[in-house]
Amino acid sequence: MTRVKGRSLLVAAALLLLTFGAACSPREAAPPPVRRYAFGTMGTRAECTFYVTDPKLAPAAFSAVRGEFDRVTRVCSLYDPDSELSRLNREAGKGFFVCSELLWEILVEARRAHHASNGAFDITVKPLMDLWGFYRKRRQLPAAAEIAATLRRVGMDKVEWDDARHAVRFKVPGMALDLGGVAKGYALDLAAAAVLKLGVKSGIIDLGGNLYLLPEPPPGKTCYRIGIRSPSGEGDSGTVLELPGGCAVSTSGSYERFVELEGRRYGHVVDPATGEAPYLNRSATAVAPTGVESDWLSSAAFLRGEELVPQLERLVPGAKITLVEAPPPAR
Repeated sequence: MTRVKGRSLLVAAALLLLTFGAACSPREAAPPPVRRYAFGTMGTRAECTFYVTDPKLAPAAFSAVRGEFDRVTRVCSLYDPDSELSRLNREAGKGFFVCSELLWEILVEARRAHHASNGAFDITVKPLMDLWGFYRKRRQLPAAAEIAATLRRVGMDKVEWDDARHAVRFKVPGMALDLGGVAKGYALDLAAAAVLKLGVKSGIIDLGGNLYLLPEPPPGKTCYRIGIRSPSGEGDSGTVLELPGGCAVSTSGSYERFVELEGRRYGHVVDPATGEAPYLNRSATAVAPTGVESDWLSSAAFLRGEELVPQLERLVPGAKITLVEAPPPAR
């Protein structure tokens, strides 16, 4: 684990790509053209950067990325009442809901993440997310009684799993799942696999700050250089991660997705144990072999901090987590 302190500190979330400028170590090569594509998807902004010589490859890679992102959106969107996740949330309280292969794989990864994080990562927090106003706006902090009542509908122990049929059932009425923290990472993995299959090996797929770094660094470089913003969201510290590629990077912080209640900003990661949205001026950046791992690792590490990071790094081979903490912004 790497931990950084100070006022002008690094944070990752809208990760800053530093693939231009000073190289890790220059190599002599004729640089292929840079192809970039940006589009909206999964409630955020996505951007693809490819380094390819074949002019047909970049458009094909972009199309493949967008296709995979759209496929995950159709299954996992909470905003589409016809998505598979929306149907699961409506129906799993009445009996077992049989999942598609894609949704089942995401749920199994979420179950693994819950176990590895000692419960810090929990996809049953949707009722708490609603309560705090991440989906329905509110002006005041939730009362203790509201939180206590909502916690009765939260907890992975209240989900029954039928592994043979790939089905789940809620044991308590009013439960619902939120796949934020795994779905974007899973979509990144699908997109990266599709791009590599086409033969594109150098570039970055960025899904709302969740990054997949393709195996070969940019032309003339020996690594990717990824900078991280300050936890306050104001400027950059200049601290940079140097990564070889073939990995994913994700950051959880309180400066991108948040609610402001009674003059204070609360980040989007709600504690499933207490029901609180903690006021933390912190970020957690996770580097891992896969997008889905980096996604949930950053969420769990943001919530629990130093107490959990060593365990996470031990349980996920190849994972590296950087915590960044800073004083709260002036009010």
